[in-house]
Amino acid sequence: MLTYRLLRPDESAAAADIHRIAGALIPGYDTSLHTQAEFYVFYAAHVMVDGPVWGAFEGGVLRGHVALLPGWIDHLYVDPPHHGRGIGSALVGIAQREQNDLRLYTFQSNTRARALYERHGFILEDLTDGARNEEKMPDCTYHWRRDG
Repeated sequence: MLTYRLLRPDESAAAADIHRIAGALIPGYDTSLHTQAEFYVFYAAHVMVDGPVWGAFEGGVLRGHVALLPGWIDHLYVDPPHHGRGIGSALVGIAQREQNDLRLYTFQSNTRARALYERHGFILEDLTDGARNEEKMPDCTYHWRRDG
């Protein structure tokens, strides 16, 4: 059974591991640009501090997470063996419950994520050549706004 709650600071390494492992499956995304230790520092010093991070847990084990900033989904990753179980959809739903207006960036090559966001009402707003991200990968901006 999956449960959802805010992550504690001591769970940042588990979230960073899921980011690194799931990110490696995105075509063209080279997660070796940063070491595992750098991912840990990034999550502990920024992601966990900058905004709330919600996690999906199964038996106390983190299976996915969504990091929010005001008006943004900053990160959303699901542990690859647990793809297709509705975890990503539930995390998007939490983000939509928490905020009325959301944007996000994702790589154009991340077709799985793009389909997830589109299923949840996000509209493609912008396509870029990747100049704005450190990976230099073509990306896109999606936008969702609560009706009413």
